[in-house]
Amino acid sequence: MARYTGPKTKIARKFGEPIFGPDKYFEKRNYPPGMHGANKRRKKISEYGTQLMEKQKAKYTYGVLERQFRKTFELARRKEGVTGLILMQLMESRLDNVVYRLGIAPTRAAARQLVNHRHIVVNGNVLSIPSYLVKVGDVVGVREKSKSLEVISNSVEGHSNSYSWLEWDGEKMCGKFMNYPAREEIPENINEQLIVELYSK
Repeated sequence: MARYTGPKTKIARKFGEPIFGPDKYFEKRNYPPGMHGANKRRKKISEYGTQLMEKQKAKYTYGVLERQFRKTFELARRKEGVTGLILMQLMESRLDNVVYRLGIAPTRAAARQLVNHRHIVVNGNVLSIPSYLVKVGDVVGVREKSKSLEVISNSVEGHSNSYSWLEWDGEKMCGKFMNYPAREEIPENINEQLIVELYSK
C-alpha cells in the first residue's frame, strides 16, 4: 500500500503537535511551516477546514490513506454505538498499531514494515496485512525466527506496556488483545466527532 514518506516534521508543525512521536526538530520550530514562519498572520480556518484538518491528522497519525480511512469509517458507522468512538477503536485494533502499542516496533511505520516482511504472527499464524483488524482474545507476537532481530529486541527492551487493553508476555514476546479501549485510554489527541461531522455532510 502507498503511504506518506515525505518530511514528517513539516506535517507535525502543520498540526502543531508531534503526531509521529518525539521530534527534536519540532521542539525547535513548533510553529506552522512556511516562508514567514511564526510571524505570519494566519487566516481563520472555516468549520469545514477544521474538520478536514482533524481527519488529516488522524490519517497521518495512524499512517493510512484516504480510501482505507474512509472504509474504516463506513465500517464504524454500520456498527451499533457511538461512531466516533468505534472509529478510534477500529484504528487502534489495526495490526500495525497493535504491534506498535505492544512495543515490538518503535514507530507505526516500523511496525507496518515488520508486518509486511512477515515477522509477525497472530494466533500462531504469520500475517502480512498491516490493516488486519485484531479481535478481542487474539494473541499477537513475533515469529520465532525473527525474535533475534535487532530492531525488535531493542524496541522491546526499552518498552514498558502501559496500555490496559493489552497484556504483554516478555518471555514469549507476544501480547494479547484483551478488549477494545475506552476513549479516555487512547492517548491520541484527535477530535473524532469532527471527522464524523465531515463524513456526514
